[in-house]
Amino acid sequence: MRILILGAGKMGSFFADVLSFDHEVAVLDTDPKKMRFIYNTQRMADPADVKEFAPELVINAATLKFTIEAFNNVLEYLPKNCILSDIASVKTGLEEFYKKCDHPYVSTHPMFGPTFASLSDLSTQSAIIITESSHLGKVFFRDLYKGLKLNVFEYTFKQHDETIAYSLSIPFASTLVFASVMKHQDAPGTTFKRHMNIAQGLLSEDDFLLTEILFNPYTSGQVEQIREKLKELIDIIDNKDSQRMKSFLTEVRKNIE
Repeated sequence: MRILILGAGKMGSFFADVLSFDHEVAVLDTDPKKMRFIYNTQRMADPADVKEFAPELVINAATLKFTIEAFNNVLEYLPKNCILSDIASVKTGLEEFYKKCDHPYVSTHPMFGPTFASLSDLSTQSAIIITESSHLGKVFFRDLYKGLKLNVFEYTFKQHDETIAYSLSIPFASTLVFASVMKHQDAPGTTFKRHMNIAQGLLSEDDFLLTEILFNPYTSGQVEQIREKLKELIDIIDNKDSQRMKSFLTEVRKNIE
């Protein structure tokens, strides 16, 4: 296939590397410096160049803030049957966008960030394919993700954002709260160091990405659960209630079995 990738950031470069040996791939990015280390791939800085390339599939790997804008910049240059796709971690607004476009589409979410995942072994990582996507688009990404040994799940747009609110927003919020009260430790314990490594990795991500994930419409309810459990734990600690603490720990252990 002729595949156009929008954005030469971490994920755009990853997809270019994965696909360029089996497909004819082009990458479009307005910053030429980002494409310095992309090989075996056609490089574009001007959206008008897309017309001659005539892609059959567009993978939008632009920063979440600019996902829809990146699509709009190339829509007029795309063939009628070109499949649009995104890999956005929050799908807010995308379902409505696709409904207005006269193009087949496939929306997916590879749930591994280059910050934390080992890209050489993704067998423990997952990807989500949105149910409402076109059949051919789903087939392409299912084959691609299976080839990367990812665990593939299929959710609706709504189910996706609900899942992300649980699987990303809770650990993100917990990590941010942990980091917000941290100070230098001369003799950090193992658990502290592990938490700190997670916090440093998380905070190396783009601020807008973190913000959008936390602004997921389903995040608030999940974070509220953290607040309620913290309130309960504080009360147990303040009252030095050993029996309640034992019950609390038993409940927590059941959650992670």
